[in-house]
Amino acid sequence: MADEVVLLDYWISPYAMRLRIALALKGIEYERKEEELNNKSPLLLQSNPVHKKVPVLIHNGKPICESVVALQYIDEVWNDKAPLFPSDPYLRSQAKFWADYVDKKISSFARKLWSGAKGEEMEVVKKDLFDCLRLLEGELGDKPFFGGETLGLVDLALLPFASWFSVHDKFGTFSLEAECPKIPPWVKRCFQMESVSESVPSPDQLYDYVVKMRNSRQE
Repeated sequence: MADEVVLLDYWISPYAMRLRIALALKGIEYERKEEELNNKSPLLLQSNPVHKKVPVLIHNGKPICESVVALQYIDEVWNDKAPLFPSDPYLRSQAKFWADYVDKKISSFARKLWSGAKGEEMEVVKKDLFDCLRLLEGELGDKPFFGGETLGLVDLALLPFASWFSVHDKFGTFSLEAECPKIPPWVKRCFQMESVSESVPSPDQLYDYVVKMRNSRQE
């Protein structure tokens, strides 16, 4: 019997984007169910009763919550193609460290940017964000991807947030290329892959979404 794979999703969720990329890399067919965050489905509430958030991966009726946990599950179950985690125990531990760093640091700054930080507060957020991204640039080094020659855990952890940061470039909040010159070329390389470009909203789509949201608030 074929696997039944369902993804409870929300199109702009950076955490859900991670799973869409991973499933595409692995060539896994799945049913995508878009959630309404203001009207969460009974299936979401039943599948993730603790956090009540997307994404949730449901494999043959069994829910797996939290994006990095789900990424590891995907990598272990469908292990015949596109490994996401290094096979070497030390390298795997380092990948987990940097993915955790993204979740604890980068995601926090992303929330502050979108919460409407202004003036001095915005400058502090930008400085802290750039300091963190520069550390990640050091981890990237001269490799095309954090995973080496192919996308890995850290790439999937960071890429959705980096896509959102490009929107700030368009609004003139900051210039990512000027502050962290290795990040934009890395994002471009990622988007040249079909598994990414068809799974993640483009910077233009995200920009249009933000413009629409801002206009609706002014009406």
